[in-house]
Parts: sequence; C-alpha cells; structure tokens
Amino acid sequence: MERMFPQITKTWNPVKGCLHQCYYPRGCWAYQLAIGKLKGSDRYKDGFTPRLIEEELNRNLGKNQFIFVADMGDLFGNWVPTEWITKVIDAIKRADPSNRFLLLTKNPKRYHMFTHAFPPNVILGATIETNRNLRSLGITCAPDPIERYDWMRVLPWKSKAVAIEPIIDFDLEIFVKMVRDIDPEVVWVGYDNWHCGLPEPSLKKTLALMIELEKFTCVVKKTIREAMENEV
Repeated sequence: MERMFPQITKTWNPVKGCLHQCYYPRGCWAYQLAIGKLKGSDRYKDGFTPRLIEEELNRNLGKNQFIFVADMGDLFGNWVPTEWITKVIDAIKRADPSNRFLLLTKNPKRYHMFTHAFPPNVILGATIETNRNLRSLGITCAPDPIERYDWMRVLPWKSKAVAIEPIIDFDLEIFVKMVRDIDPEVVWVGYDNWHCGLPEPSLKKTLALMIELEKFTCVVKKTIREAMENEV
C-alpha cells in the first residue's frame, strides 16, 4: 500500500476505524480501503468499525523504522477506550528504541491525557486542513481546526507535527501564525486525492503558504496541483 507520508517506512494498525464522519462525497481514503479492497479480510470484515486488533500489539516492528501508528483510523478519537490507547503506548515502549512513531489525530485534546506515558521517540501530530470552521461547512464531525490548534499549541511535547491534508482554503497570515504557534518539526502539505470537490485554495496561494512555513519548519510536499475550483 502506498504510504500516506513518504518518510514513513512502516504502518502499524493495532487499532482501526474512525467515527469522525468526514462528509467528503467519497469519504476518506482509509474508509474507502476498509469497505472496498480490504473488506474480505478478517480484520476489516466489519468495515471501518473501530476495533482493537490484539495480535498487532505483539508484532515485531523491527529496528530503525519510522512507523505511522493507526493510519487506518484515529487512535485518539473520543470513541476509543482509554484501555486501547494504553495498550498501544505500552507496545510502543516494548518496541526497539531505535524506531520513531508518528501519531496523528483530529482530536489532539486527548493527547494531554497521556503525555506522562508517551516515550520520547513518539511524534505527536494533528491534521489541521485550514484555519476556518469546517463543521459549519458540513465537512466533518471532528473537532474544528481552531480547536485542534488550541490543544496542539499548549501541548507540552517536543516533537510535534502538522498535516495540512487535504488542504482547504485558508487565511494566509492567520494560518501561518497557527502553525508557528504549534512549533512542529515537520508539516505535510497536500491536496485532496479523491476529487471530493472541497473548497480548495489556489496553487499560488498554497505555494505562498509553503514558502512562509519553510521559514521556521520542514515542509514536505504531498500532492501539489492546481485547485479544482476557480482560484481565490
């Protein structure tokens, strides 16, 4: 399977599924994969319903890997039992310390419950597609981007990351300030790959954003293209 982030060397899904109900016309890529290509497999026979996959907790993850944890769900969604999260963190601690682990959520408020438990080789990331209100646009039931920003900004953790994907139209100065306040070590930027008709910024505007972000952090380009709507 193609990696969501090019630096990732391994994906690991001890927990799968998501209930954020992002209302893209064709849903998120992980949802489509779970109800489509993977539906015949044992662990996805119930589609995208959240589930702890116990056998994954004892998987040998190797050494010197950059591992994306739960790319087929949101480990820190409000529906995930605390016990599941604790089991995953314990498994990370048992893994070889040469590995780095990326956690990515649309509910970073929940990170604050576990900062005492995370090992130092974990990167805590949040998806923040824009500075604007998405719930009012009917795009998602996840916490709004400004709420995610607030929790990431005050998160007492050294290694943080931001995923601006799928990028949605934004206000340049406000959005740059938000990302700078979070102080991430890396930011991924990319357009929607599923032709969902999102309110996208122009390519010119996205390139201007990346130029500003590169002044204070590492920016990794994902899918960068012309917007599918008229330039704004």
